[in-house]
Amino acid sequence: MSLSVTGASEADLIARARAIHDNVMALDTHVDIPLNFATSEHDPANAEAQVTLDAMHGGGLDAAFFIVYVGQQERTEENYRKARADAVAKFDAIHRMTEYMYPDQIGLADTAAEVRALSAQGKLVALIGIENGFAMGKDLSLLEDYRERGARYMTLVHNGHNDIGDSAQPRPQFGDMDTEHGGLSEFGYEVVDELNRLGILVDISHVSRQTMLDATRASKAPVIASHSSVTALTDHPRNMNDEQMLALKDNGGVMQIVAFNPYIREGGDATLELFVDHIDYAVDLIGIDHVGISSDFGGGGGISGWSNASETFNVTLELVRRGYSEDSIRKIWGANVLRILEEAERVADSY
Repeated sequence: MSLSVTGASEADLIARARAIHDNVMALDTHVDIPLNFATSEHDPANAEAQVTLDAMHGGGLDAAFFIVYVGQQERTEENYRKARADAVAKFDAIHRMTEYMYPDQIGLADTAAEVRALSAQGKLVALIGIENGFAMGKDLSLLEDYRERGARYMTLVHNGHNDIGDSAQPRPQFGDMDTEHGGLSEFGYEVVDELNRLGILVDISHVSRQTMLDATRASKAPVIASHSSVTALTDHPRNMNDEQMLALKDNGGVMQIVAFNPYIREGGDATLELFVDHIDYAVDLIGIDHVGISSDFGGGGGISGWSNASETFNVTLELVRRGYSEDSIRKIWGANVLRILEEAERVADSY
């Protein structure tokens, strides 16, 4: 994107970045949690984990989507039931953290307005995303249940095709060919419409390129790529090419650049500077209103310079080094996501 800052001392850059970081809401759209989250085995405040409440406070990570993830399995009735049970267990764990264990520190937001209200109270903010539409199997009615439990986005597909659409990374062990549906399935179009009706963002990370294009064109609300980076810089099937990024812009959506080593640098060993190169590329191509940040902490994310939530300030510092303004950093760190959450709420109200 931007012009680098010249003529400023390191102390001046750090002071400027600290003032900005303290003044904007830093929102990470993808933090994975284990099944034993918010139990005596995994205390959200101080467990051995990349994201804890202590680390969020220390690094100035103000808000995060905690993820209800279920891995893809063979599509059997037994596995559908198990996926739903695992999803509900993770929903319950996030509620346990915010309502019973640490309500004085962190609140669960159901709307963009609640995110802002909780932040204004000085609290950390939790939101909920579902990763993998396998959590709903073939039962469209489960989406309403998940919305009532707090879901604000759903990743349509994970690693391996499912009933909704094709994955960017097929799984031969499940009998996957390169493509199964040719993109979004007929059922997948129903799912996108139901997500729109409920105000749940359509997440197009992990899906195949055709599934992404189909879902983005079908969605009445802006879509989110909750954790994806740039193909032009790192040619990985999980990243997004220019055609996809421009389709996302046309839809009004947001692409959350993810600090996941293989997506930032082929072979791994990514640095914070390379991570922000992906942000720069996306901003240059699709504009500041369509780019954000995610970590995938707990799910394999973490790079040199941003290896856990306590190092979140380093991202802001690097953005300041690149010449990003406070207003631009505010958008990248969360305002863009709140905008599309509000738009999804408006679309839902129109049904």
